[in-house]
Amino acid sequence: MNEPLLSVENLKTHFFTRAGVVKAVDGVSFTVQRGEALGIVGESGSGKSITSLSIVGLVPQPAGRIVAGKIVFDGEDLATKSQSALRAWRGKRIAMILQDPLMSLNPVYSIGDQVAECFRLDGNRAALAQRVIEVLGRVNIPAPARRLNHYPFQFSGGMRQRTVAAMAISRSPELLIADEPTTSLDVTIQDQFLRLLKDLQVQNNMALILITHDLGIVAESCDRIAIMYAGRIVECGTVKRLYENPAHPYTRALMLALPRLGRKEKRLYQIEGEPPNLAKLPSGCSFAPRCPAQMEICRAEYPPAVPLDDGGQACCWRLGERGTS
Repeated sequence: MNEPLLSVENLKTHFFTRAGVVKAVDGVSFTVQRGEALGIVGESGSGKSITSLSIVGLVPQPAGRIVAGKIVFDGEDLATKSQSALRAWRGKRIAMILQDPLMSLNPVYSIGDQVAECFRLDGNRAALAQRVIEVLGRVNIPAPARRLNHYPFQFSGGMRQRTVAAMAISRSPELLIADEPTTSLDVTIQDQFLRLLKDLQVQNNMALILITHDLGIVAESCDRIAIMYAGRIVECGTVKRLYENPAHPYTRALMLALPRLGRKEKRLYQIEGEPPNLAKLPSGCSFAPRCPAQMEICRAEYPPAVPLDDGGQACCWRLGERGTS
C-alpha cells in the first residue's frame, strides 16, 4: 500500500484549566489515504472536533495545546510547525468545513467578497468575480452570478453550507475535513450536501475526513470508520465490517441504539451511565463503568489494540481473550 496522505500518531491534545488537565484527545492514531473517506464517529465530548482542530493547528489557545504525537501530512510533521508556517498549508492543501455555517460566514460582508478572499491568497486577482461564480456553481448554488452581492442572512441553511464548502474547495485541497457539516440541515438538504461532498471528493481525488455523531451518515459516505470514546479511538475498520460485526462493546451498543426499519420496539436501546469526565478519567478502560461485559482487568489497565480481519483494530480485553474476529 502507498504511503498515507495523513498519518496521525499517538496524538494528545490537552486543555490546562483551573479544574485540572482535560485530556480531550488522549493518544489517537489513524491514517487517511489519498482519495479515501474516513468517518470519525462519537458522542459529544469524545474528542472528534479537537482532533480535527489539532490537524489544522487551530486548537483554542492559550488553554489547549498538543502535548505529544505526530501529525504527518505528505511526509511533514505539522505538529512541529509554527502558526506562520501552517498558513501555507491551511486552505491550500488542507481545508476544513466547520459545524455552523452561519458562524463561519461574516454577516457584514457579501457572499462574493468572502469567497473571493480565498482566491486573493493566491495573489491572482485576474477575473476574480468569474472564479467566484465558477466555484459557487461547482457546489450547485443556483444563479451564482446574481448571488455575489447577497449576504449570509439571505441564504438558506443549505445554501450557506454549500457556500462554506465552496470556500473550502476553492484552492483544490488534498484533504478536506468536514466537522459535523449536516448538523443544522434538514434531512433532504443533508442528503444533497453529502452527495455533493462525495462528488467533489471523487472529482478531485481528495481525501475526506467526515466527523459526525450519526452512524447513518458515514454508512453512505465513507470507506472506513473510526469510533471515538473519551478522547481515544476504541475501534476502526471498514464500514461493511463495522456494521455487520462490530468488535468493541461500545460500537455494538451504538449499533443496537440505531432504529431499524420494520422492527417494532417500544423503546430504543440505550447505553447506561454517562461518559467520563475528561479531567478525571478512570484508570483502565474508560468505557468499563458502562460496559455490560467488563472484567476486573478492564478497570485496572487500558487494553491494547487488537488487529481485526479487515485491517482495522479494536481496544478490548475480551478480544484479547478470544483472538481476532
